[in-house]
Amino acid sequence: MESSQVAYYKIPIGTAKIVGDENGINAVTVIDDAIETSTEIPEALQDCVQQLSEYFNGKRRTFNLKLNPQGTEFQKRVWNELLNVPYGKTRTYLEQTKKLGDVKAIRAVASANGKNPIWIIIPCHRIIGSDGSLTGYAGGIWRKKWLLAHENSSTQQSLF
Repeated sequence: MESSQVAYYKIPIGTAKIVGDENGINAVTVIDDAIETSTEIPEALQDCVQQLSEYFNGKRRTFNLKLNPQGTEFQKRVWNELLNVPYGKTRTYLEQTKKLGDVKAIRAVASANGKNPIWIIIPCHRIIGSDGSLTGYAGGIWRKKWLLAHENSSTQQSLF
């Protein structure tokens, strides 16, 4: 991880802290600190900044980035499954657990979701409670709500 590079990029829900290197993006988190957008974005992170910009401008629904999240094999399986939840759609924790093949693992799946290091791009914000509630989001429920509303408004605008 010594060669990891960092960039800060202003987005509508805070400042994205992007970490990665030539092996891929390790982390995208959102912080409240008013850190200025990095004046020089490391080459390994430029695509990520560009694609996040397009996402927040409503011009991108899927990300095409080399991802390299650090976690256990189980966590990586859960995060990989999150990539299958389409833009503008939600899935419950139970549905996600069933997709992974073990309904008894719901707590472990929810825990792995909460440890997702690559926010927005690996869309853990699209996982909701069985009753439709916006349960748990490491960045705060208001951010989860904002992201889901952003994706739903974009979806409706592009019907015609």
